[in-house]
Amino acid sequence: MTDTAPETTADRRIRASVARRFVRDPLIVGLVLLAAAIVWTLAGDDLGFFSFLLMLIGGWSLAFSFVNATMEMRPVRNGVVLELGVATVLTALMLFVIEFGGDDLLDGLPESVRAVIVVLQIAAAPATAWIWLGLLSRITDLFRRRDTKQPAPTPPEWQREDGGDGSRVEFPALDLRMRSLTLGIIGVVLIVGLAGTALLIAFGDAVMNMGPRIAIIVMGVVVGLPVYLVLRAALRRRTLWCTLAFGNDELRIRIGSSRPRIPFSELQTLVWRMRSDYARVEVRGAGVDLSLIVGLAKPPTGRTAELPPLPRRVFRRLERAGLTVERSRRDEVVTFRRAV
Repeated sequence: MTDTAPETTADRRIRASVARRFVRDPLIVGLVLLAAAIVWTLAGDDLGFFSFLLMLIGGWSLAFSFVNATMEMRPVRNGVVLELGVATVLTALMLFVIEFGGDDLLDGLPESVRAVIVVLQIAAAPATAWIWLGLLSRITDLFRRRDTKQPAPTPPEWQREDGGDGSRVEFPALDLRMRSLTLGIIGVVLIVGLAGTALLIAFGDAVMNMGPRIAIIVMGVVVGLPVYLVLRAALRRRTLWCTLAFGNDELRIRIGSSRPRIPFSELQTLVWRMRSDYARVEVRGAGVDLSLIVGLAKPPTGRTAELPPLPRRVFRRLERAGLTVERSRRDEVVTFRRAV
């Protein structure tokens, strides 16, 4: 779709919903957790388990919000450059504090200011690690696209249905809801925090010798990175081959052995997001409630983990069936809803 019409109220509502769920909410959660960690630290004599856990989760929440915000930037390279710059600066600051002795630099500061700085330093470790992990796949994808020896990967393409009734598109996807994915990521962060804390306690003498900041970085590499890779592999093992076909008067879906059919007259909601890690299809109606995440699935050779733009005939058919269309400014998210 190449619509160049001015931004409408529906456009602003969609962008606000996406920003709230994946950027603003994690940002608020991270700030609240770090504020609670600061208060907890100031109220106590030393860093405790609970405050330490608040710092880890708070730092990750802020990084989660930042990475999602950069993923919305266009062109894509701008988001990558910004993400790389922030990751480099954070890493340089952490190494500087470790190399030149953070405790010596903080000696002349009031106790309350020292406590706040220590909380931010500890929170910076998981935040920096998450940003670097997000960059791994993005930088790899950029280099792959610029490789002149291989044709650039392309999104899946629409094909004519065998019976001549409309068009179909085939793609790999995860049958998983975004809310479940977010809760899963939070659960992994909790597990990593608990495991890291347990290891820090178990190897207390070694931690005292290497210093707390280096110990946190080591825990991120030893615990955080393997857990992230296991989570990514576990998600990709759930990849299913899916087919969506828009006929003259119905939506046909094939997921493994499942073959649901949804008449356009009974379709309640259709969300079609083409790009990013959150590229997905959400379908509700006629007893069907599906969320197929394409952006995190492993694409076949020569294809990208994306969805193609919807054909214009689909817009006409769905609008005639009584659904209203809402499109984001760049047409990356298209939502059809039935008016109540």
